[in-house]
Amino acid sequence: MLDVTAPVPPRPVYLTVQDVTKRFGRFVALEQVSLEVREGEFVSFLGPSGCGKTTLLRAIAGLDPATQGRIVQAGRDITLLPPGQRDFGIVFQSYALFPNLDVRRNIAYGLRGPEWPRDKVQARVAELVSMVGLEQHATKFPAQLSGGQQQRVALARALANRPGLLLLDEPLSALDAIVRTRLRTEIRALQKSLGGTTIMVTHDQEEALSISDRIVVMSQGRIEQVGTPEEVYRRPASAFVAGFVGRSGSFAAQVEAPSRLRAGPVSIEASGAASLTPGQAARAFIRPEDVLLGPDAQGHAGAFEAIVAGVEFLGPVCRIHLLVEGVRLEAELPSDKLRTLNLAHVVRLLVAIPADRVMTYPDV
Repeated sequence: MLDVTAPVPPRPVYLTVQDVTKRFGRFVALEQVSLEVREGEFVSFLGPSGCGKTTLLRAIAGLDPATQGRIVQAGRDITLLPPGQRDFGIVFQSYALFPNLDVRRNIAYGLRGPEWPRDKVQARVAELVSMVGLEQHATKFPAQLSGGQQQRVALARALANRPGLLLLDEPLSALDAIVRTRLRTEIRALQKSLGGTTIMVTHDQEEALSISDRIVVMSQGRIEQVGTPEEVYRRPASAFVAGFVGRSGSFAAQVEAPSRLRAGPVSIEASGAASLTPGQAARAFIRPEDVLLGPDAQGHAGAFEAIVAGVEFLGPVCRIHLLVEGVRLEAELPSDKLRTLNLAHVVRLLVAIPADRVMTYPDV
């Protein structure tokens, strides 16, 4: 009898990046980057422009080979192999479709050789056209398609050879917000149904958080943190990750006592400061949704008053800007709850922050 309570064994490692460095002249784009990606995972490389995420993707593809280090895919060392001898499909930001070929022929472009006879190619193309929902557009040329449709064609072409690894280089950045949201959901659903290993490069944190199994946060050619979306958002490994992933208010503080910070007149409990030394300079980060306001803050240890400096209506939520003797905070709450605070007639508001929600790091 199957024991459904038994832990699921981890999937085998499919891709290993070991101490990879990439130099362009004197510029170091990647510095001793190491990473393991498991079979069937959807992993996102996330970071600001120039952090090295695209360079790492291109090193894996062999388009910009690593200066040093080792890359192993499915047990095969591919470090020195040209792109054509590596097992991957890739989708670029620019789509890179052939303007003189229709949808079917764009998808079929890489299906060549004795293993792809004509009838097999036609069957595979028809399967992919259906998979990405372009049956009614199969005879159209790229110029006749919307941006989202062109991206679907590029995705189908990348999947045509059934690659072991799918690489996505900022695949949705050229699309408008509504299409981008819909298409990223479709990409994730497609990846889950096919079970392939996928790596996506993005600078859009919402995109990475919403569809990734794990996120690789990068900065200045190095990996800052690897973790699930929840780990990266709730337990950032560094001040950089805390400030880059998700929205947060940040302020300089000093460790007043074990697990306590002081910023100007405000003294707050901070579990994250437990490892710091009293008197040490620190930087605190607080997510807007973690700030308690008005009645919710009453009776909370360490509650303090703040000036309401502004209110932004954002549809389902409202963002409230708070000021305490030079310390700026942000709070978010459901729009319907805003009425209970009566902010139109309130200048000062009681504020509290749970100790376990104050992300604290040494201020270097």
